[in-house]
Amino acid sequence: MKEVLQIQDLKVSFGSQEVVHGVSFSVNAGETLALVGESGSGKSVTCLSIMRLLDASYSGQIALLGARGGAAQVLQMSEKALRRIRGRSVSMVFQEPMTSLNPVYTCGYQVAEVMRIHEGISRKAAKARCVELFREVQLPRPEAMLGAYPHQISGGQKQRVMIAMALACGPELLIADEPTTALDLTVQKHLLDLFYRLQQERGMAILFVTHDLGVVRQIAHRVAVMYQGNLVEQGSADQVLQSPKHPYTKGLLACRPAPGRRSLRLPTVKDALSNRLNAPEFIQERPKPKEGGALLRVQDLHVHYLLEKDWLGRPRKWLKAVDGVSFELKQGRTLGLVGESGCGKSTLGRAVLRLQEPTGGKVFLEGEDLGQLSAKGLRERRRSMQLIFQDPFASLNPRMRIGEAVTEPMWVHRMYPTKRQCQDAAVELLEQTGIESAMLKRFPYEFSGGQRQRIGIARALGLKPKLLVCDESVAALDISVQAQILNLLLELQERFGLSYLFISHDLNVVQFLSDYMLVMKDGKVVEAGEPKDLFGSPKEVYTQGLMKSLLKV
Repeated sequence: MKEVLQIQDLKVSFGSQEVVHGVSFSVNAGETLALVGESGSGKSVTCLSIMRLLDASYSGQIALLGARGGAAQVLQMSEKALRRIRGRSVSMVFQEPMTSLNPVYTCGYQVAEVMRIHEGISRKAAKARCVELFREVQLPRPEAMLGAYPHQISGGQKQRVMIAMALACGPELLIADEPTTALDLTVQKHLLDLFYRLQQERGMAILFVTHDLGVVRQIAHRVAVMYQGNLVEQGSADQVLQSPKHPYTKGLLACRPAPGRRSLRLPTVKDALSNRLNAPEFIQERPKPKEGGALLRVQDLHVHYLLEKDWLGRPRKWLKAVDGVSFELKQGRTLGLVGESGCGKSTLGRAVLRLQEPTGGKVFLEGEDLGQLSAKGLRERRRSMQLIFQDPFASLNPRMRIGEAVTEPMWVHRMYPTKRQCQDAAVELLEQTGIESAMLKRFPYEFSGGQRQRIGIARALGLKPKLLVCDESVAALDISVQAQILNLLLELQERFGLSYLFISHDLNVVQFLSDYMLVMKDGKVVEAGEPKDLFGSPKEVYTQGLMKSLLKV
């Protein structure tokens, strides 16, 4: 097969700090190479270097060997020459489409702009081609989508707009940087199928960047594994996934929760590098927790949003986000809540905490009806129930040091007589969740995603809650960091007797952590049961579809 991209001994430095150390690999026409590694491993820096999008120092060689103009030595090209190949010979789908798309321009304008700049075609021709591209990437109502702004469409649809933009000028190499991170399994599967179909139709080479080895099995022909700026292993997908040689690769594979595995603890990359993957805690089955009384009881809960009124102002159309949900969560147990985006699971979690007022039904915490509480009574009750948010960076005040962020709720609720005692308790909590006391004066931006999630957990624990609602709290984390957070949640549950309502679209994570599971669709619970039963023999067609979408490694 013809090589489309060839990288030899690539080194990338920011100032005096070298972050990519002599990486070499190639990608062939019609082939998908998966570049795998954790955040900070250098994989995104390597990919951005292919288009020279970084203000960095480079050495080595990056050659684009497509049919358009022969070999192009990227590191020796002028800025004007680079602009000609970006989008035409090589293009990129970025990880976060919302920050990659301009919020003040329509989706159609942004995709058409690429063709008008690179190919010099008219507005009318670009618009017609844009509709064809939207149809090709299977966007619903492609003509109407031309006039839609990014905030008006879903995450999966935004990602398809980005793919259409990347394909606009027919590139020979497509770089996809974590394009499926934090997406539902079904949306993820649709996107992976789309990449495969487009590759077959166009014969493109794809460099697919990911930390998820489940995705790798679905899409990759070959795999290259990066660790701390070095390429530590590469080979065919079957070879790397079934017979990994490097301890780091073994660790990435072991970190991912697998169906049916409910061990005492998940192994991490650190355990793999220390040759501890066969330790008893990773093999021994986790026992069932002791039976306790009901902590949380939800009866026929409804949350409806008014969409339309008639000309007299009377309600005409409702969105039933939560539609008659009932369940019970016992003390010290974990209830997993799964479903696709839009099924109502996050709304249900907020309604349980009365952060979203229900339109019907009742919520009892330790037998007390939360709907009957006054504003003052609810504030006092909030100490018993806390929320761990999906995005810890957005939930932390960027101007507040993390020591203050963890101390603040304890002082507001007068958990201790003096502020000094609150600060001492914050130090202890942060250390229990793995954040050193020396870091207390740092701001949120100075921490990694996993560290920020630990800070969010410490902040929630400061009020000594009995119930924690975890809303997609590990969705966007690397596999190894995800394993660390899941281990931490298990440890804290055992130490403090916490109960979790764990909301996630990742079935592997939910079955590992949960004692009981609910499956939601269109605001309703369509199936409930223990994880082994739902994974082993799901009864509902919807649950069966979710299980088929599950990416197994």
